[in-house]
Amino acid sequence: MKSIFGQSGMVKAALAVLLTATVTTSIVFAQTVDKSSLESLIAGAHRSEANRARNVYRHPVETLTFFGVRADSKVVEIAPGGGWYTEVLAPYLRDRGLYVAALPASSARARKAFEDKFSLNRELYDKAIIMPFGKPDALNIRPEGGADFVLTFRNVHNWIGSDSVDAFFGSFFAALKPGGVLGLVEHRAKSGTTIAQSKDSGYVTEGYVIELAQAAGFKLDARSEINANSKDTKDYAQGVWTLPPVLANKEVDREKYLAIGESDRMTLRFVKPLTAK
Repeated sequence: MKSIFGQSGMVKAALAVLLTATVTTSIVFAQTVDKSSLESLIAGAHRSEANRARNVYRHPVETLTFFGVRADSKVVEIAPGGGWYTEVLAPYLRDRGLYVAALPASSARARKAFEDKFSLNRELYDKAIIMPFGKPDALNIRPEGGADFVLTFRNVHNWIGSDSVDAFFGSFFAALKPGGVLGLVEHRAKSGTTIAQSKDSGYVTEGYVIELAQAAGFKLDARSEINANSKDTKDYAQGVWTLPPVLANKEVDREKYLAIGESDRMTLRFVKPLTAK
């Protein structure tokens, strides 16, 4: 006769393995990140003094570690603006991974600016790729074999309330391998903020962003307060652009807004289920 206690022990052991695997899932993201390389790159001479000064607000090493971006990852960055994160990601991924800048398809100016940026420092950017991104016919941003990460920093407020936002999140999902990560940072609105208010202020609720991602098929894996800022009151006439680096009010109350710093931001990690195609 088999011992009931023996069976119970086996069940407990199995549950312990499952629990450990679940807890370890989030930890693993951070364990294989090359933090020393990232630390070196964020302080690199290839970055302007102004861009390096933003490190204290944007916490790039901590953010990329939270997302789990390894040096051998395939990464697609959505609408990278002036290339603030490009300066970190492209050289970090150069030797073993892949960096793709998904630029607005409608902006020849943005593409030219990135081509110039890459050509001026080819030892860092020679393997980086530019892809057009946008509706209606530039939504396929999937690199060969699929991406490990799709990252987007402070962009969702530009898309909200449009007929493009659902298509954009769908394209992020399609670009990723099963198990791939969507890493997202965005100006965080107070709970209860409406879509219309978000369009005016640039602040977006976490609930809205999570709904968008889940509707595309993603699962919310983790949140972080890495980019939180409790000094941000989010009640400015000029919206988030009142704060640095824009400082929309110019010299009016400049020191006040510099003391607040950049906006309070959500930092969310979503995962494409392993069973997804």
